Amino acid sequence: MLNQLDRRAWLAGCAASTLLAPFAIGAETEFLDIIDCHTHFYDPTRPQGVPWPPENSTLYRKVMPENLRALKHYRRVTGTVIVEASRWVEDNQWLLDLAKDDPFIVGIVGNLNPTEADFKKNAKRFAGNPLFRGIRVRLNDIEEPLQPKVLDNLKLLADLDLSVDVNGGPSSPAVAAQLATKIPNLRIVQNHVGNVQITEDAPPKDWVDNIRAAAEYPNVYCKISALVEGAARQGKTPPKELDFYRPYIDVVWNAFGDDRVIYGSNWPVSDRAADYYTLQRIVMEYASEKGRAVTEKFCSLNAKQAYKWLERDGRLS
Repeated sequence: MLNQLDRRAWLAGCAASTLLAPFAIGAETEFLDIIDCHTHFYDPTRPQGVPWPPENSTLYRKVMPENLRALKHYRRVTGTVIVEASRWVEDNQWLLDLAKDDPFIVGIVGNLNPTEADFKKNAKRFAGNPLFRGIRVRLNDIEEPLQPKVLDNLKLLADLDLSVDVNGGPSSPAVAAQLATKIPNLRIVQNHVGNVQITEDAPPKDWVDNIRAAAEYPNVYCKISALVEGAARQGKTPPKELDFYRPYIDVVWNAFGDDRVIYGSNWPVSDRAADYYTLQRIVMEYASEKGRAVTEKFCSLNAKQAYKWLERDGRLS
């Protein structure tokens, strides 16, 4: 079990496995640190269960870090930042407890609603744990345009040196830009490239404009994640070839540059569209075209800047 090992042993094992299944970046096959910055873990078998009904059969199962590690990867993931999907406040603590003895988990993005009265109390409470790296907000929670109360609460995150993930539809990058204007010292991470529908048509102009607006601010980052879900809308089968997704990735990468794009999977939600190997291969092929140094930034170094995730015991640098 990984929690019986330190992170040095885990990463050393990953490095060894690279020799068995090399991933070429040019002529290089050496170890690459890869932090998946968007995963969800939960356990419906707990006495309290989970806050969604069992009718969602594809997700209503126990999903733990060992399940992610057991998947077939295109290139072995060496750590993860978990994003809490549950609205139950104490589920933030459940994840922190899960992460405590597992060096594979380098950070938690919690779920606290910045419109609620006890937000500041809870934010300060969880910020006391160095594994707690920020929160995720949804557009329907922060009620676009941004409310003064919400801004006041989110300013606390900046004061606590925490980040905020922004999740929503194609208009969400515009809201990330508004937020960056009002709180320039808050690190903001746009989720899932704005959840745009990905088709064989050219990327929609409104989404392109919103992505570029968000990228104008140096405190905004973007996860290149949930691409296969974006291509699976309306019951479609997502293509497996990079070139289908390339025009959309180009928009994001060209806007944010090499230093503010971040790798994430959205696993296990992504299973409904494609297996982990496929979704990872698509973005890794794209990154590898830019060379080793840029790939390292995409896979871990940019996320280190955005989340300041925790260096666990014995972590290789």
